[in-house]
Amino acid sequence: MSMERLNLYTKRLKGFINQYKESKLGIIGLIILSIFIFISVFANYLSDYSIKATEGDLSAQFEPPSYKHWLGTDDVGRDLFTQIMYGGRISLLIGFLAAAISGGFGTLVGLFAGYFGGWREDILMRITDIVLVIPGLPLMIVLSALLGSSFWNIIFVISIIGWTGTARVVRAQVLSLKERPFIESTRVIGAGDLRIIGLHLLPNVFPLIVAQMVLRIGSAILAEASLSFLGLGDPMSVSWGMILHWAFTTGALFSNYWWFLLPPGICITLVVLGFTFVGYALDQIVNPRIRRR
Repeated sequence: MSMERLNLYTKRLKGFINQYKESKLGIIGLIILSIFIFISVFANYLSDYSIKATEGDLSAQFEPPSYKHWLGTDDVGRDLFTQIMYGGRISLLIGFLAAAISGGFGTLVGLFAGYFGGWREDILMRITDIVLVIPGLPLMIVLSALLGSSFWNIIFVISIIGWTGTARVVRAQVLSLKERPFIESTRVIGAGDLRIIGLHLLPNVFPLIVAQMVLRIGSAILAEASLSFLGLGDPMSVSWGMILHWAFTTGALFSNYWWFLLPPGICITLVVLGFTFVGYALDQIVNPRIRRR
């Protein structure tokens, strides 16, 4: 990499950081996400308790929050604070993977539909419209019931309905970019379609893709929590949605064991808000029309 190009990238990065600092919501969202990512990654260093049901203390069932158990215990005597930390790993991982898969697929659809146009665009966008109008949660419930409850099945189910927004945004941007003079010049000198798409169009739409993916992570976490709460999540994995499911099935709602219900619900709410704030801040940076409002 030449020094000029390195200096250009450094200048752009500094400009991006300065613009991001101007967004108060973006800073708040980044702080929220940093806290949750930290406690999820280092959960095994922050707690000495186990999340295995076989290693719970039956004599400590449904204990309220105390100095020993900061968020109380569940129906088999497991420390709920420990479950929240480990559950964050699964919820965040599902969110990141589902957003990456759906974002990647939506990007491909949007790039090819916008660049090639014609009958290919018509077919791809009609498929996009069909998926877009199908109610998301009922479709995820049906697919989860058919495919079974597993970590990767949940990711697949969430991904299969989450790519449409990215596809439409990328297509709209590509339709504008492909008429620019630099694309015409590249085509005149003999560059192929795949080279134009990969080296010229994709880098220009990449910031929009990132903003869309960040927003999608929060939606994916919420979708996983909904499926798990309904009993369609992976029973072998501890996630915030599964904790809510266990709380409901053990009667915590009707027995006033609020410490079993509120912490995972608050965590889901805060993390979704965090990703929404960060995604909104990124959208403001990559979309000047939003900044002028």
